[in-house]
Amino acid sequence: MIGYTSLGTNDLPRSGAFYDALLAEFGAQRVFEQPDFIVWSAGENSPAFSVHVPFDGNAATVGNGTMIALSAASRDQVDALYKKAISLGATSEGEPGQRHENGFYAAYFRDPDGNKLNIHHMG
Repeated sequence: MIGYTSLGTNDLPRSGAFYDALLAEFGAQRVFEQPDFIVWSAGENSPAFSVHVPFDGNAATVGNGTMIALSAASRDQVDALYKKAISLGATSEGEPGQRHENGFYAAYFRDPDGNKLNIHHMG
């Protein structure tokens, strides 16, 4: 259902390096790049993820209640990606752990621009 997601950044080179390293863990790589944005994908039929310098020229800001959720293949991958994000400069918003009795295992963090992300696994 989702074609792509976009997050704002005030430092495209820093954000690009952060997401190059993090999204590589999903097998994603840069598939398109312009002076004001970068797009990653894991394949032709996979959703894309992008970061953009705001088109209107104003500073990028964090959306209150906005979060991008990334689906991991296992709990171990949730743990590994959370650790990787923190090592790349992300700040914790919730360490990996069981969130609901339905098997939802998740971790939360903010990227260097303050955007909130979740990495989760069901089961």
